Amino acid sequence: MVQVIRRPTISDVADAAGVSKTAVSFAFNRPDRLAPDTAVRIRSVAETLGYRPHPVARMLSQGRTHTIGVLTPQALSVVFENPFFGTFAAGVAAAAEASGYVLQFVSPFRGSLARAIGRASVDGVVAIGLSAHHPEVEQIRKAGVPMVLVDSTALPTQPGIDVDDEGGARLAAEHLIGLGHRRLAVLSIESSEEAGVDDPGGVPARRLRGYHAALASAGIELPDEAVVTSPSTILGGTAAFAETWDSGLRPTGVLAMSDAIAIGAMRAARERGLAVPADLSVVGFDDVELAQFADPALTTIHQPIARKGEQAVELLLGILEGSIGLDQHEILATRLVVRASTGPAPDTVRLTTEGGASDQRQV
Repeated sequence: MVQVIRRPTISDVADAAGVSKTAVSFAFNRPDRLAPDTAVRIRSVAETLGYRPHPVARMLSQGRTHTIGVLTPQALSVVFENPFFGTFAAGVAAAAEASGYVLQFVSPFRGSLARAIGRASVDGVVAIGLSAHHPEVEQIRKAGVPMVLVDSTALPTQPGIDVDDEGGARLAAEHLIGLGHRRLAVLSIESSEEAGVDDPGGVPARRLRGYHAALASAGIELPDEAVVTSPSTILGGTAAFAETWDSGLRPTGVLAMSDAIAIGAMRAARERGLAVPADLSVVGFDDVELAQFADPALTTIHQPIARKGEQAVELLLGILEGSIGLDQHEILATRLVVRASTGPAPDTVRLTTEGGASDQRQV
């Protein structure tokens, strides 16, 4: 016969200490509501009995869960395909754990972000890659859930963390232009605009503006068909470059809006007999750990991914504690990291046709 060991309850402590259950609750959660000697006596009795407050009940009495939600626009199975997110989540986790908080990843529930937040037990939210103008983000804001937007649109009354996307993208394009490249393709990441949300301040729009600015300064035109959008994954980059090349475009340089897309593009290029960087130069964006181990090592724009996650949590905790205002917005610096995936543009060679006339092509 199995003997069931009964855990002491709050009633047991109240009876043993000769106080009410409310007094026991106060002793653990609001000791300032009791005389100091009474609080000490109740906790001593509880320790003797082996009583511990139930964590959920204690959480409800305090009105805090000590949990931070990480809100993503896509299913987690998709989001974690991008190595950027793992590094970002590690930064979030480091800052949360240092402050005594745990994480809860929140992705759309039955297609709804607002419904997912409604089911989550969190004190506040770090939202990554969501447009500030998204209808469901607006619902979350109106519901009073403290939130920090990361990689979104800067708003006067919405705290956020971004990087210098436009400046970083311009550095990437200037690097290829400086190597003599004139025929370029852009492999963009999916944006809120594709979901019907006009987000001119979002990450894809900011990076595209940076590319365009550098190209315009050099007198280079980027045709619309040279901009192809894909998920920010290696498979997404593979498909995006395949679409570009198979459509007949022949870029000598690729500007990818993420390292995952860039690595996928290099794979697709090799499948088509192209050598990187002899035939095709590729620049990514992010500088994830995988970038330096790619074949060849990836030239990219570095952003402080983990630090961005840490600062997002620090900002959220400041909001929860009332130590900072809702107008706080930070922009982190980016920089170019040159590795082996970029080189001089292929030389122009003259080919003699059968009729004796000369022709030119890029090789």
